[in-house]
Amino acid sequence: MGNFWKSDWDIVRARHLAWWEHRGFVVSTQSPADIPHAVIAKPPYPESLELAWITPEYRARKAEYELAHTYFGGEAFPYFDAHIGPGSLALMLGSYPSFTDDSVWYHPCFDDLESVPPLAFDPEQVWFRRQRALLDYGMAISEGRFLVGMPDLIENMDTVASLRGSEMLMFDLLEQPDVIKRLIAEVNQVYFDVFDALYQIIRDEWGGNAFSAFRIWGPGKTGKVQCDASAMFSPKMFAEFVVPALREQCRWLDYSMYHLDGTQAVVHLDQLLAIESLDAIEWTPQAGIESGGDPRWYPLYRRILDAGKSVQAVGVLPGEVLPLLDATGGTGMFIIADAATEAEARSLIDSVERRR
Repeated sequence: MGNFWKSDWDIVRARHLAWWEHRGFVVSTQSPADIPHAVIAKPPYPESLELAWITPEYRARKAEYELAHTYFGGEAFPYFDAHIGPGSLALMLGSYPSFTDDSVWYHPCFDDLESVPPLAFDPEQVWFRRQRALLDYGMAISEGRFLVGMPDLIENMDTVASLRGSEMLMFDLLEQPDVIKRLIAEVNQVYFDVFDALYQIIRDEWGGNAFSAFRIWGPGKTGKVQCDASAMFSPKMFAEFVVPALREQCRWLDYSMYHLDGTQAVVHLDQLLAIESLDAIEWTPQAGIESGGDPRWYPLYRRILDAGKSVQAVGVLPGEVLPLLDATGGTGMFIIADAATEAEARSLIDSVERRR
């Protein structure tokens, strides 16, 4: 890793591990770089939006260009985000996509739950092969300059919602609960199989992996877990349908972080805090309310920290970082606070280092 586009990677790795273990804190900031890490040509755009998503050479070369022009401050580090949208496990189980410039939407494919065959991992399935090809190409061109991240597969109830449709799923939970529980259990096993297959491609020399969303790294199987559909669930329903599979995921992963999305989902926080093998919780406020660094969320962060879990705060403004560290005590905090310029990013990290 002598040519890695992050000269203090050994320190960064140690600080990520300390954060997972609730012994230290992380501040990740990125900005446009004043001087590129290397002279990289921007690849030409493919003939279609779909090709822009699934063509390995374009995706990897585009990432290479963007990473070369990014300053990675604090505990930020360069990696190729090779996902095919947030929730691509659904594609590998029969959903079909609609592409936009910055995301992918997954269309339901289960019209009749009674006729759905057992779900299983198929290494020859077209979308798995496309995902694998993106990782393979990224690894081939990285040459130690950047990592290749684990795609944001998504799992549990959210994948079932993609396959069935969220509205129909709400009826199914009441009318066919046993079928939904079977599907969740099968999705869980497919998630483990797919994750492991991709992990064998991207595993780094420390036995770990970066994860495509939320800039996390750990020296083992490292991932984010979630259930955004839980915003529509009662705590009782969350406990019955989601927690068993979630607990299994957290035990299987070496380092796990839960994506808590929106105030409607906070009602489930106590159940999340009770999952012993869950290491950290990330908080994403919904659009239109205070962002992640606002004092409104200080009590939430302290509640999570006091329960022994680490915290990730996203969408924090540079000027909010030090007050947030002071309000929470710092230990166990992972703060993402991007900057408009490299000078601003460097100034932020200088102030953070003086605080350590």
